[in-house]
Amino acid sequence: MQILRRSCIWRKIAGGDRPAGRNMTKKKDQNITERETTMEIAAKYAPQQIEQKWYDYWMEHGFFHSVPDAREPYTIVIPPPNVTGVLHMGHMLNETIQDVLVRRARMQGKNACWVPGTDHASIATEAKVVQKLKAEGIDKSSLTREEFLRHAWEWKEKHGGIILSQLRKLGASCDWARTKFTMDPEMSRSVIKVFVDLYNKGKIYRGVRMVNWDPAAQTALSDEEVVYRESQGKLYYLRYRLEGTDRYLIVATTRPETILGDTALCVNPDDERYKDLPQDARVVVPLVGRSIPVIRDSYVDIEFGTGALKVTPAHDVNDYMLGEKYNLETIDIFNDDGTLNEHGGRYAGMDRFAVREQIERDLASAGLLEKVEAYTNNVGYSERTSVAIEPKLSMQWFLKMDELSKPALQAVMDDTVRLVPSKFKNVYRHWMENVRDWCISRQLWWGQQIPAYYLPTGGYVVAETPEQALELARAKSGNPDLSLHELRQDPDVLDTWFSSWLWPISVFDGINRPDNEEIKYYYPTNDLVTAPDILFFWVCRMAWLSEALTHSFPFEDISLHSMVLDPNGKKMSKSRGNVLDPLDIIHGQTLQHLIGTVQSRKELSKKEKEVSIASFKKLYPKGIRAYGNDVMRLTLIKCVFRCEMTPSEANKTAGIKINPIKLEYGRYVSNKLWNLFRFFANYEQDMKKVIPAMDPKSAQLSAVEQYIVSKSESVARSIEEDMKKLDVESACQSSVNYLLNSVCDL
Repeated sequence: MQILRRSCIWRKIAGGDRPAGRNMTKKKDQNITERETTMEIAAKYAPQQIEQKWYDYWMEHGFFHSVPDAREPYTIVIPPPNVTGVLHMGHMLNETIQDVLVRRARMQGKNACWVPGTDHASIATEAKVVQKLKAEGIDKSSLTREEFLRHAWEWKEKHGGIILSQLRKLGASCDWARTKFTMDPEMSRSVIKVFVDLYNKGKIYRGVRMVNWDPAAQTALSDEEVVYRESQGKLYYLRYRLEGTDRYLIVATTRPETILGDTALCVNPDDERYKDLPQDARVVVPLVGRSIPVIRDSYVDIEFGTGALKVTPAHDVNDYMLGEKYNLETIDIFNDDGTLNEHGGRYAGMDRFAVREQIERDLASAGLLEKVEAYTNNVGYSERTSVAIEPKLSMQWFLKMDELSKPALQAVMDDTVRLVPSKFKNVYRHWMENVRDWCISRQLWWGQQIPAYYLPTGGYVVAETPEQALELARAKSGNPDLSLHELRQDPDVLDTWFSSWLWPISVFDGINRPDNEEIKYYYPTNDLVTAPDILFFWVCRMAWLSEALTHSFPFEDISLHSMVLDPNGKKMSKSRGNVLDPLDIIHGQTLQHLIGTVQSRKELSKKEKEVSIASFKKLYPKGIRAYGNDVMRLTLIKCVFRCEMTPSEANKTAGIKINPIKLEYGRYVSNKLWNLFRFFANYEQDMKKVIPAMDPKSAQLSAVEQYIVSKSESVARSIEEDMKKLDVESACQSSVNYLLNSVCDL
């Protein structure tokens, strides 16, 4: 019957997802005979004998390649994984859902195009290259930009394709001939072209703003690249002497080292405790001895601490705003690497956290530390390097978000772009309504260099090429003799996400050639499958840019899937030592290898390693058997948790728990499906009679055959309705129930 004929295993043996309308012929040297596809079928399901063989066959015959034709297109672009990354269970789930959607489209007769590729990941990749060079005794600072980039490209060519090769092993039916990289020449030209266009429209500007600074990568970060974690720290109560008196004002802070940059003390004007302070009152900064004014502002929370706030405009976002409001001095005490600069006095050259420990002792010795309390607060960490970020005043490039974000918000709110599950709409709206200007510059060498060129006499011009920049510079300076070597290009690169937001358009070269055949045929795309954690990183940005450039949106539906958790409900991560490699599940792995992987994790403590190893010994005492791709995929889809939670809630509690019981169930279902295929393959003549005759009245069908046909039609309708809603889990459940409770019981 139709539904059985369309099963993944049936299509493997029948020749894969053959594009409609293509007359493909079998080659004699393929060793795939008519008898092999029918009678000579293994008695037991053996994925290792099937999956790679038929995937190679499909690839050789170009079954996944798409070119524009008369058929209805169906387009998916892969969320480009980090070029530094390796396959994890989240990738496995994401690609499985995409593969289900794209294979369904092919079966519907559509011209399905699934575009793969990778993201250059500025911060992560540069860190990898710097680490490699350091191991070779080479310091980045000793290299020119060109020399460093040669090393970076060498690293990319050697290691950057690992994750894509792993995705092939999953059986992903991508159009691999279309593989893209965000720093491919045409992709980079697209980025530069868009930057210049937005700058000329007044959407991009350069200015000094408070940014999130990553001391490890020594670059600015956007707000979305900062991960806040609950941290155990201390609340320090410091004594600021009221100038001209023996009275002290007590100030509570979590960062005593920043007193070196204090330029004011602030109290709430309604706070009765400070009503007696003179209007021109000043206090002396502890240890520093600098006199600073006492200002009054309702921003100060009377209930927190002592009601007195130290103001450090260079190192706190809110303090910066107070500094601008009251025209306070700004003292930056940190170097880019997180050590203290010359404004740090006796602590100059020390790491910020070492200073915190030392200054606590020094304050206590000087009698300027009232008390210390244990304190739990949220600390921002770099999403890429995992070090604590430092708020820092810095000259950066910014993209204005006020106008760009409005159409993207409206599109989701009125379901022009459908968000699944819909609960995420409220979170999406909250974020979009409170979005700030996007810091798009990064102090790195790996990435698209900002196309701004500085003149020797001051000022700058923005252009797509150096030659165009020279023309503009000559006109701006009034100097027709100005030469190219006198211009200095901005050394910074653009944020990785500035290239990723072009992805659905640039993979079809729609920026450089907006009227080309492929962009007109494949764009906008149909479905986007991704995880909630990059909803704001990536999805929103694609919506902004697409609407701004094309007055349309890059996709119709956005499917947000859950995270994959370990059997204890914990997020899988290398830092926890609970990672399961999908390839280990597909191909099998020994317990000794699993243990060895944990023991090799240098970032894990002895206790963490012991817990992880004990878990593996309990769950996989004989290692992991070779389950194959189909079992792995079926298990993930069957276990998909359609969470109706906010992203923060989902990250804590929701997700897919993978354990041996679920894997064995997936194998059981796959065996049933295999046996069913064998039954119909061995009775091919009967199948030829049943399959075309979907109307029982038009054929001589037995009562059993009529039941099967009727049941097949019913479950097919149910599956189709689920798929229209992007509910892959329910569609899978209907298929499994049909297989186990209807067909296999006959």
